[in-house]
Parts: sequence; C-alpha cells; structure tokens
Amino acid sequence: MLSPDLLVHTVVQLASAAEPAGLMPARQQMALSLGWHIILACFGVAFPAIIFVMHLRGIRRDDPVALELARRWAKVSAVLFAIGAVSGTVLSFEMGLLWPGLMGTYGDVLGLPFAFEGLAFFVEAIFLGIYLYGWGRMPPRQHVLMVLPMAVTGIIGAYCVVAVNAWMNVPTGFRLVDGEVTDVQPWTVLFNQHAFLQFAHMWVGAYMVVGFSIAGVYAVGMLRGRRDAHHRLGFIVPFVFASVAALTQPFVGHVLGFGLDERQPAKLAAFELAETTESPSPLRLGGVLVDGEVRGSIDIPVLGSLIAMNSPTAPVPGLDTIPEDERPPVNLTHLAFQTMVGIGTLLAAGVAWFWFQRRRGRDLLERRWFLRAAVAAGPLAAIALESGWVATEVGRQPWIVHGVMRTPEAVGDYTSALWWLLGISTVIYTAMTVGAVVVLRSMARRWRAGETDLPSPYAPPVEELQR
Repeated sequence: MLSPDLLVHTVVQLASAAEPAGLMPARQQMALSLGWHIILACFGVAFPAIIFVMHLRGIRRDDPVALELARRWAKVSAVLFAIGAVSGTVLSFEMGLLWPGLMGTYGDVLGLPFAFEGLAFFVEAIFLGIYLYGWGRMPPRQHVLMVLPMAVTGIIGAYCVVAVNAWMNVPTGFRLVDGEVTDVQPWTVLFNQHAFLQFAHMWVGAYMVVGFSIAGVYAVGMLRGRRDAHHRLGFIVPFVFASVAALTQPFVGHVLGFGLDERQPAKLAAFELAETTESPSPLRLGGVLVDGEVRGSIDIPVLGSLIAMNSPTAPVPGLDTIPEDERPPVNLTHLAFQTMVGIGTLLAAGVAWFWFQRRRGRDLLERRWFLRAAVAAGPLAAIALESGWVATEVGRQPWIVHGVMRTPEAVGDYTSALWWLLGISTVIYTAMTVGAVVVLRSMARRWRAGETDLPSPYAPPVEELQR
C-alpha cells in the first residue's frame, strides 16, 4: 500500500506538470471511468466463452445442472452488459471532451479502430438478446451457437480499443508535416505490430479476472455449506479458464516486454527502479525513489538484467539517461508494475498447486483455507489488472502519444467544469455499482429460493410470453 508521504509526493509530482490546470481533473476523470469500465469489459471478453463451454457441456451430457448454470450466467451477463454499455458510452464522449487536442489532431488516425469497436458492440448486443430470449424457443444446438458471435465480437471490440492504446505507446501509420497529420494509414494503426501482444496480455488478464471472480462466488457458497453438484461445477469450469490464463500470463507479459528498452526506456527504468545504468542490473523488489536515491528495496543481483533484457550482463537503462522532463512518476509506475507481477505470480503458483494436489487425488475444495483463498483470488486478479494499466499509462507520461504529443497539449482548458464533471461522475458510478450489486444479489436470492424460471432482464412478464 502507498504510504501517505509517497502518495502526497506522487500527487505533487503529477500536479507540477499540470499545464493547463485542467490536466489533473481530466486525468482523474479518465482514471475513474477507465478503471471502472475495464472490469466490465473483462466480462464482455471472457464471460461468453465460459458460458458457451458450460452450455455445450449441458447439451452433450444432458446435464441439467450445467444448463441451469449457463442460463443463470446469461442473465448475469445481461446485467453487466447493460451497465457496461453506459460506462462505455461515457468513455467515448470523454475522449473528445477531455482530450480535444488528441482527437482534434489524430481523429483521422484513430477513427477506424473506434468505428469497428462500435460495430462490434452493437453486434454483441444483438446476439446477447437472441441468446437470452432463445431459451426454450430455439433448438438447443442452434441456440448454443448464438454465444459464439458474442464471444467473437467481444474480442474484436476489446482488440480495437487496445490497438488505440498500443498506437499511443508506439505511434505509427501517419506523417507529421508542419504540425499537420498526413498520409494516414488506418489499417496500419489498427494492426500495428505492438497491438497483438498488448491485446494478448489484456485478453489473458480478462480470463483471470472473470474466471477467478465467478469461481469465488461458488467458493463462498461452499464455505456456507452448499457443496452440491451445482456449486462444484459452478466453481470448477471458470476456475479451469482462470488456471490456464494464470499460468500463461507470465510468459505473455515477458514477451510483451521485449524491446521496451528501445521503445520506452523511461518506462522500463521506472518499472525496474533503475536510477543509474548498471551492468549487470539487479532486480529491485519494493523500494521507492526519494531525492534520486533508491530506498527500502530488496536487490537481487543479475536478475534484473536477466528478466528485463534476457541477458545476464546487459544493463537496464537507468533514469540518468532520461531527461528530467521526460521521466514518468517513477514510484507509482514501479509499485504498480510490481503489484501486477507479484499478484500474477501468486495466482499462478496457487493454481499450479491446486492441480498438482488434484492429480495426487487430494480435493482442495474440501479445505476451507483453499476456498477462502479462492474467494480472494477474484479481487486480487482485478487489482493486478488495474495495476497493470496504471503501470502502462502512468509509465508513458509525460506523453499521451509517445514521443509525439505531450499530455498537457491534449487536454481541454475548462478547469472548473472538469472538476464538476468528476464529482458528478463519481456519484453516477457509485450509484451504478450499488444498483448492480443490489440486482445481482436479488437474482441470487431468488434462485436460491427455488425460482428457477426467473424472467430475463428487460423481458416481458412471463404471463405475456405464454399467451
């Protein structure tokens, strides 16, 4: 956790570069909106595939438990999709409202990815509706296939957004002539070489968040004594997805880091807390940079070079090679990055231990300590995901488009209005969070009470459908 002194230091560091003064509220507004929406986006990316597997299992094995789980999860997905649509729409307006300098200059460059993202969203909504209301009205094998377009369009939409962010990290597909953007190549922007790996990292992270979160819900039920087939199956299927993702993520993340010393050396120096260039470089666990000096870290010799540079001797570029006005907020970037890596390593070790014990015939689902750990895994995965985005975005500062446009150049100049917008947005997001929790808990209580035919969200009354 950030100490009060470090938090104040970070805020002051960010505020010192806040020119114009609207930069700070714009940053806070974007952090709130993105941080809130990204969790819902994970469910749009990963939940359809998990529902598909559960539904397919129910059809092939004639398993009523699996079919009931798929049906319930579809209704949960509809609730999350509805509130995600609200937060996603807000974000689309915020891009122009908060960052007119960015969109005014590079709107032609970013138009294609955003257009495809919007189309993917609408197609996903259409097939979600068909799938949701198709229960009992379509042939089972045809009905289950309605999930596949949801899964594909969820992936396409997320890829398009991540492609824009990858372009902000490695801009390509245009030329600047006398300050004017020319020779725009929109397909190059959409399929820039960095987008695929960055999306793979996000995609795998989404399965970790969703898989662990769903499994955690059923782990809570088992802790309360509900150890029936419904809860065991509801746990194990999403946990399998989360396990594969957790074991894959360290490799994806490592490959994504290849060449970071050339693309964004300041970000790498902040990740590794390298105040000077050393050969070989140590791996620094924890620690903060205070007055140009690293304090409180645990240094492991050579390992920094080995992990960051794939060489036991290659030096990690230090902050001493970066001009002061191009350095990111080092401490926040470093601690966010290490939080992501630390939690990811813990979750990977945890699932490896679970499957190792299962292979030996030991069922950890009978152990309360494991169930408690499974409940904690969902929030931990969400924290790791948020930390990864903090490290990525804060580590790119002071650039909004790396090496091309600084963040202060992109922000709008209406300070007081942005602070009001931030306050109103906080109230709205809080209300949506409370509303989602209330609705989902109400659905869960009614299911436990035996209301298996709970009406779908937004559906007409059952009596009308039966006429």
